[in-house]
Amino acid sequence: MSSMENANAEGHYKILVVAIAIGLFGCFFRFAGESSIYSIIANIAIIIGTIIALKAVFAILK
Repeated sequence: MSSMENANAEGHYKILVVAIAIGLFGCFFRFAGESSIYSIIANIAIIIGTIIALKAVFAILK
């Protein structure tokens, strides 16, 4: 597979969409309430979304 075909693979962009959705969930969940558990869940979701997005971006650049 050439690098251009790898960069244009549909799977990379599906993973990016999922990662962005997880990050947005974390961002919106941060404002769900004043409890510390909401903040912890939001932080975890944002971190997971960021890690998935970075892996997808580096796979595209590879």
